[in-house]
Amino acid sequence: MTTTTSTTDPTPETTSSMPGWMRIGLIVTPLILLAGVIAVFLWTDGVGLDLEPAAPVETVQFQGTTLEPGQIRIDVLNTSPEDIAISYVNINDAIWPFTMEGGDRTLDRLEESTLVLSYPWIEAQAYSITLITENSVALTTEIGVATTTETTSGATLGSLTLVGIFVGVIPVVLGMMWLPVLRSISARTMRFLMAATVGLLIFLGVDAFFESFEQAELIPGALQGLGVMAIGLVGSVALLNAISSRQLTPGLASTERRSKFATMVAVGMGLHNLGEGLAIGAAFALGEAALGTFLVVGFIIQNITEGLGVVVPLSNQRTSYGFLAILAVVAGVPAIVGAWIGGLAIDPIWSMLFLAIGAGAVFQVAWQIGKELVWNDREGRNPMPLTAFSGLMTGMLVLFVTGLIIK
Repeated sequence: MTTTTSTTDPTPETTSSMPGWMRIGLIVTPLILLAGVIAVFLWTDGVGLDLEPAAPVETVQFQGTTLEPGQIRIDVLNTSPEDIAISYVNINDAIWPFTMEGGDRTLDRLEESTLVLSYPWIEAQAYSITLITENSVALTTEIGVATTTETTSGATLGSLTLVGIFVGVIPVVLGMMWLPVLRSISARTMRFLMAATVGLLIFLGVDAFFESFEQAELIPGALQGLGVMAIGLVGSVALLNAISSRQLTPGLASTERRSKFATMVAVGMGLHNLGEGLAIGAAFALGEAALGTFLVVGFIIQNITEGLGVVVPLSNQRTSYGFLAILAVVAGVPAIVGAWIGGLAIDPIWSMLFLAIGAGAVFQVAWQIGKELVWNDREGRNPMPLTAFSGLMTGMLVLFVTGLIIK
């Protein structure tokens, strides 16, 4: 006689039969105990360690500087652990009177305010502005080249839009015009170009990552710049991976698969072009017109290769002009949005976040394209490892050379 013994996990049944008040109590009790532990720690002054700093810890984030004829306005955010009282302002070694919006010269933690100085600044001159707190802590910001700050207007937005079109849309469209030529090349050359596209994406991702990292290091600790950067980077990778997993199903036809890859490349390029627009818009907002023009010319040269990368996956199939137009918009128009954000002096932490998102996006797309279309033998072709390697290096070297022009 055989006895059959079945074992079941009692946990689901026990949990489902638990009264609601008991479940709430089990959730809340650890939180109450945690609050008690924190209270004891504070009441005992850090269990006797005397955690008060030897000197005041006072920092601010300079959100932006606006110059109008005879006036300088400085936006600041208190990022220190405690309140800050501003006693006086020093401009180029001269004490200068100022007012603060709201009339109160004390900033609570994470409070933002604007200092207003009636000052006869001179066009194109450099200025060093130091805020002195009541604890004699000096907080300094620089104006490299003084010029009247552009205000939000139809003319300003129109100019920034044109800059974005010249940087993002036009060169991407010009690069996409090589699509008919791609349809007449050999399989080996196509594998080379696919690998070059991956190289382009990797180089763009590394560049955006380090630009975002540099900005994160300049953001005060209270705003956790590196944490925000990590959220943007990892979040964009995870989101695009989730989208691609849903879109690139195993039974998908080859033409549909390649169309979706082209869309992913366009999205990655678009998020990167958002960062390019930020850099150009910020350069013009700071009055560095020569730098801005230099960046525009350099990015135009670089982005024609991005347009080529968008259409490479479509080389073996017929594609409608409408779909190509959508790809051009997705890849190029974000440069316009970036120029708006940078040119209108939006909070620097947002610029850093957008750069991190762009870096994560192009890394994820590069990995997906490389896995599916370069090093994978899904379509029964020889993987051609040396061809893939040379294409990868060529793509990176192309952007390195254009980077010499831009930077």
